[in-house]
Amino acid sequence: MTVKKVFSKIALLTSGGDAPGMNAVIRSVVRTCVFHKIVPIGVSKGYDGLIKGNMSEMNARSVKGIINKGGTILKTARSKGFRTKAGREEAFENLKKNNIDGLIVIGGDGTFTGGLIFSEEFNFPVIGVPATIDNDIFGTSHTVGFDSATNTVMEAIDKIRDTASSHNRLFFIEVMGRDAGHIALNTGVAAGAEEILIPEENLGLDRLIQSLKRSQKTGKSSSIVVVAEGDNTGENVFQLKDYVEEHLSDYEARVAVLGHMQRGGSPTCFDRVLASRLGVKAVESIINGETISMVGLQNNIVKLTPFKKAIKGITKINTELLKVSDIMSI
Repeated sequence: MTVKKVFSKIALLTSGGDAPGMNAVIRSVVRTCVFHKIVPIGVSKGYDGLIKGNMSEMNARSVKGIINKGGTILKTARSKGFRTKAGREEAFENLKKNNIDGLIVIGGDGTFTGGLIFSEEFNFPVIGVPATIDNDIFGTSHTVGFDSATNTVMEAIDKIRDTASSHNRLFFIEVMGRDAGHIALNTGVAAGAEEILIPEENLGLDRLIQSLKRSQKTGKSSSIVVVAEGDNTGENVFQLKDYVEEHLSDYEARVAVLGHMQRGGSPTCFDRVLASRLGVKAVESIINGETISMVGLQNNIVKLTPFKKAIKGITKINTELLKVSDIMSI
């Protein structure tokens, strides 16, 4: 007969790149712990904080007024030390010394990889909550921060279009997405981009030129091309601009790289609700002995996906949106 483990303390941390809604996850985890009579322990600066013992007890009031704030009150960092066995052993000793029974990690695939290795090495309960603007985690339709980032990008493109129209210019707008084109594809459709360049679909320079020529012939005096940073149509977005200007002399092209502004800002309603749901599920899963997994949204139901599947699984773009983009850009 299996004896159910009793949890008295659960630690939580944020790791990797920040994403809008991380604070909402922290709030949810902390208050769910308090609801279940468990003491939440906040770890500062991700896995590095585990190694250095930067931990503090939290309570329901520790997380007041943060659901609407971007970033993370626990801070985040990438830890070189945690990639070593010695670093992970030090982290484990700090957890034991503080009588902590479980760990909830909030981040992306790098965060989950660290959690998986740590859990397997020390037989320690770990649950992950997906929070990354790229939406590139297998096992969830939405990661915390994706909806907020796409809204930020859409608003930026809307503003840039005003300038493009006023000056009859072509704008290449680079958005985040080193390995996945979810942000570019969704915001491109939402903002009415003439072309969307993503890592999953290599448009090719010749096809891009032909597409822009068609736009000119139909009377378009300005155009928007949304480019995911991982797209390999050209060497980079600036090379794309130069190539187009070289082959289409009528176009005056400009580049806008949105960069880290996509990570900041207040999370949307969708991300706040998602973060709250995932935080509750994370705590209750670890209490029930369901660990070494990630909580995620599948068909609007919160479910668990083993870390190994979440890390190694490949997310797919919505091919319907490619068709919609082609039709809308005529």
